[in-house]
Amino acid sequence: MIDCDGYRPNVGIILCNRDRRLFWAKRIGQQAWQFPQGGIRRDETPVTAMYRELAEETGLEPADVEVVGFTQDWLRYRLPKHLIRRRSGPVCIGQKQVWFLVRLVGEDSRVRLDAAPHPEFDAWRWVDYWYPMREVVFFKRHVYRQALRELAPLLFQENIPSRPAERRYRPRRL
Repeated sequence: MIDCDGYRPNVGIILCNRDRRLFWAKRIGQQAWQFPQGGIRRDETPVTAMYRELAEETGLEPADVEVVGFTQDWLRYRLPKHLIRRRSGPVCIGQKQVWFLVRLVGEDSRVRLDAAPHPEFDAWRWVDYWYPMREVVFFKRHVYRQALRELAPLLFQENIPSRPAERRYRPRRL
């Protein structure tokens, strides 16, 4: 499902623990790390898509988490030109995402990356709040920054940790 502007509706999931550290997962067979995310199907709301994706990618069920909040609007990112599949229609130029902040209420042992028939991740760890913003693939960085900024007050209420200086990424031409 692609909207009229070429964006695929999607959910992003920022999973935190009691210590306010974030779930950071490595894509299977790659050195790419990210938050869980996935597409919204025609028959789904963003909330139902979030719970489905959470179960598929982490093995966590609704009883394992509590929803802390979500972004007020869609956050968009464009794919680099070399990742756009122009031969398939409709052409998807990027994703628009509603981001959810959810807290694990159970034990870490509830996380099971092999819960789905086709796992997306093969490793995970807890990281500091701002870590993902500077470590995710370059074309998703501004969306991660927007989501983390918007959702930080829900997790920290007071004393939001200061953001580290951001590294400048300069993509190389192919």
